[in-house]
This record gives sequence, structure tokens and C-alpha cells, in this order.
Amino acid sequence: MITGGFIAIWIAWILAGGSPGPATMGIAGTAMNEGRRAGLAFALGICAGSASWGIAAALGLSAVMLAHAWVFELIRYFGVAYLGWLALKALRRAMTSDEVALGNPVTGSLTAIFAKGAMIHLTNPKAILSWGSIYAIVAPADAGLATLLGYFALLYAGSVMTFIGYAFLFSSARMVRAYTRMRRVFDFAFAAFFGVAAFKIFTVRLT
Repeated sequence: MITGGFIAIWIAWILAGGSPGPATMGIAGTAMNEGRRAGLAFALGICAGSASWGIAAALGLSAVMLAHAWVFELIRYFGVAYLGWLALKALRRAMTSDEVALGNPVTGSLTAIFAKGAMIHLTNPKAILSWGSIYAIVAPADAGLATLLGYFALLYAGSVMTFIGYAFLFSSARMVRAYTRMRRVFDFAFAAFFGVAAFKIFTVRLT
């Protein structure tokens, strides 16, 4: 199962997961403003959403979604609306000189923050397509459910490591000080990242 080719793909999977996007930017903003516990709760919510899609793809739900386009479309529009709202929120903060919250924080109880983290992935149909694609790349054509779940465990471990690492990194005092100095630049970046993500989800095609 674990070959040199798989290790290379696993590393690429981690780098892709750690690149700027709704999940990583949300973790960063929450950890910087609300603290490590909140950042971890948000990261764990994202991990839960990712696990849901990963297991669903292994069980064949991706094929069901592709066969019934309305399911894909419904989730897609929910995702676009949510990400668009996050982009506008960050842009409004970036355009004010007043003292505002750091980053793009998610607030509320730890349970609420966890749920909002899960929503990031659960409302992103590209997540299940990404899982389905990675299975197609790493798994042999005759792979059974046990094999697919084994690949899921290895890939998911990389995702967890990345998201939890972000929560710890951006909850450090040094990172908070660096962000404070460049707050408006980061807020414009947050707005751009969320806006581009919403646009890409809105324009994604099934074929």
C-alpha cells in the first residue's frame, strides 16, 4: 500500500491542504483572536467535515452525487453563500481603521465554533470530489472497501496534522504580534481568499 509514489502523493496532499483557503484562513483568524482552544475547536470541526466526505467517497456517495446533480447543486449554493458572507465580512474590516478583531475569527461556544468549522467542508462539494479523485489516483482498480478505508486513514492523518498545526501556530503570541502589525493586509488577503473560493465553487462543473 505504501510505495514511493504514494508518499509523494501524500506530501502533495498535505501541501494542498495547507495552502491558503477557507479552512486554513478560518483556523488562523479564530486561533489568533479567540485563542488556542477556539482555534483547535474550529480545526477539529474542519477535520470532522473532511472525514465525512472522505468516508462518503470511499462508500461511493460521490457516484450518487454525480448521478443526481441537484444534490451537488444544493450543497454548492449553500457553500457559495457562506463563503461570500465571510469574504464581505473580512473586506469590511479591512476598509476600516478602527480597532477590530484579528483575522477572520469565528466566535461562539466551542460547540458552535466546531459546527461552523464542519460547515466549511460540508458545504464544499469540491471536498468529496477531491477525495474521490485521490482514491482514483492511489488505489488499484480492484481495491475493496477495506483498502480504500486504509488509504483514507493515511491521507486523513496528514490533513489532521496540517489543520491542528495551523491552530497551534496561529495561537502563538509572536504570530499575533506579526498579524497586528499587518492587520489590514491580512484582512484584504482573507477577503480575496474567501471570495475566490466562493467563485470557484460557484463556477465548478460536474464534467
